[in-house]
Amino acid sequence: MANTPLSAIKAFCIDCMGDQPRLVKDCTTKSCPLWSYRTGHNTNSKRTMTEEQRQMAAERLKKAREAKNST
Repeated sequence: MANTPLSAIKAFCIDCMGDQPRLVKDCTTKSCPLWSYRTGHNTNSKRTMTEEQRQMAAERLKKAREAKNST
């Protein structure tokens, strides 16, 4: 059972591709209204970050990696 609309779309696409999840990303049916969302996220959406946001994200990632490696 899908928890979110995107996971429901992904499940639909997997079903459409004959229950073969690996084929979903190679789908060529671009006329399908769900095509952009087939992988579980909007492939047309481009996230833009400022330099400050990039630096903050890099710091968070570094701290997370350090925490993971220290355990």
